[in-house]
Amino acid sequence: MSSAHACLTSDQLRRDLSIRDLSDPAEGAHAMQILITQVVDHLSREWGCRVRWCRGPRIVPVGDNYDRLGYQTEGKPRDSRYTRYVDRSRMLRSHSTAMIPPALRRLAGEGAGRPVDDVLLVCPGVVYRRDAIDWQHTGTPHQLDLWRIARQPMRDADLDAMITAVLGALVPGLPSRQHPRTHPYTLRGRQIDVGHDGRWVEIGECGIASPDVLAAAGLGGWSGLALGVGLDRLLMLVKGIGDIRLLRSADPRIAGQMLDLGPYQPVSSMPAITRDLSVAVTDGHDDETLGDRVREALGADARCVEEVRVLSATGYEQLPAPAIRRLGVRPGQQNLLVRVVLRDLDTTLTNEKANLLRNRIYRALHEGTVHQWAR
Repeated sequence: MSSAHACLTSDQLRRDLSIRDLSDPAEGAHAMQILITQVVDHLSREWGCRVRWCRGPRIVPVGDNYDRLGYQTEGKPRDSRYTRYVDRSRMLRSHSTAMIPPALRRLAGEGAGRPVDDVLLVCPGVVYRRDAIDWQHTGTPHQLDLWRIARQPMRDADLDAMITAVLGALVPGLPSRQHPRTHPYTLRGRQIDVGHDGRWVEIGECGIASPDVLAAAGLGGWSGLALGVGLDRLLMLVKGIGDIRLLRSADPRIAGQMLDLGPYQPVSSMPAITRDLSVAVTDGHDDETLGDRVREALGADARCVEEVRVLSATGYEQLPAPAIRRLGVRPGQQNLLVRVVLRDLDTTLTNEKANLLRNRIYRALHEGTVHQWAR
């Protein structure tokens, strides 16, 4: 097996599968479930169509996650730096759209005995990504795919109406914008951003469902609309939450506020501690891969990391000789100055604990031959 398809260890898989899915009522009540019900009820009333809930398993065939959605056989999304492979043919789903191919096959398999002319497929769930660490990113976000599948043609005007309905149900009154976005499973894809507190926040992507994807599932001649939204960011917008970690906080003062859509009332925040690290890493690393390495190294303690941000990057050829010797940088590597912001949501971090976390992060990131802490 190539390094591009390295698999999770049994301990890593067990840890990932133990993460609570906030979108699933079977795993406990959460405001995220209210958001989902709100938009699904709104769309079903607007369209008068049937609703099919399609919650699938977290471990999915690679074919459903990539091949049957039109992804190329090679490319960055499939690299194990961004995908969590269980074995050669299975993986932890990297997006909720991985639940769509089996949902389409089930719809096609109903046959003439149970005719359905217009149906809304609802696919919510936690997904697994290699992602940066900051206020709006997590390695286990929640997504919701909404696909309207019908026998009558679906056009751009229908997609416009779907976007309007979704925004009206979830973030009424907030400004929005759209711009082109390419997806292998849609035609004329778009990205949807919402304006909030002076910045644009991406909340979802959409397009006309690819006829090839529908035909491959046995629905040739049908048409569809495909829309996916990020549930974590939406909930943060609705409730006015400024840190994605709060959605999973165990602090009763916070967790109690995650049961409804009322505005979030901040509790006393713990002080932040900043540590800067100068590390040597192999060329090609980015915020996403660095964030994932930090999460992997810290395990449960990753909840104390508020942000990991690259302040500067200097290639081997541009480094002065003293810096090369100090870090043990080798050709094919670069020197990154990385800022780590530490803040536990529930208790005050001591300098000693912060330094221990810093040391563990340094060991996880630094690939040079000489080790020392940056000040």
